[in-house]
Amino acid sequence: MAAKAATSTIPILVITSSDPVKSGLVASFNLPDGNVTGLMTATSVVEAKKFGLLCEMVPNARLVAMIINPDYPPHTADAVEVQSAAQSVGRRLLVLKAANPQAIDLAFATLVEQQAGALLVGGDPFLVGRSQQIVAMATRHAIPTIYDFRESVLAGGLMSYGSNLPNNYRQLGLYAGRILKGESAANLPIMHPAIFDFAINLVTAKALGLEVPPTLLARADEVIE
Repeated sequence: MAAKAATSTIPILVITSSDPVKSGLVASFNLPDGNVTGLMTATSVVEAKKFGLLCEMVPNARLVAMIINPDYPPHTADAVEVQSAAQSVGRRLLVLKAANPQAIDLAFATLVEQQAGALLVGGDPFLVGRSQQIVAMATRHAIPTIYDFRESVLAGGLMSYGSNLPNNYRQLGLYAGRILKGESAANLPIMHPAIFDFAINLVTAKALGLEVPPTLLARADEVIE
């Protein structure tokens, strides 16, 4: 927003997990109509997809917790979408809020007290940045958890589903090339990720006493054994 306020002529390329229309970065997804364009990585549909995968992994979890960052506006819509997905399959959703490391600890204390059977971690920069803390807490309390990025699975998390970060930046680089060749940012639609990754850590699943359904294994892009 600071860069947009500083110039209306220099092209600005962004990768954002927020809605660029609602935030005022662009006029519309199909026609940005300004000097800003780029790629929007996150949608509430992705969070609902994560919820569905988690339910397949832990079919007996009647209560599923979701940690969101209250300071991250898109998470409100994400929670509503996941709540709808939970109701459609007869599950209950416990929404917990955390905007600092201490609040993450409190969120885990609450979900343990409420006996949540699984956890979905919302995708925002703060929670992604605290993935090591969250993975450690999920391991300590033996909570099956799904994250946004495979890095959390490599660190010991159970599973992840989210956009492929290297390909996101490649898409943005292609836009940079087109702009340098003379195209206008105003006419380049806001992109969405072209590739999504689904990763499962079988070592973590075994430690949690989970038998991974063959249907999930068949769909996984990466399986850590």
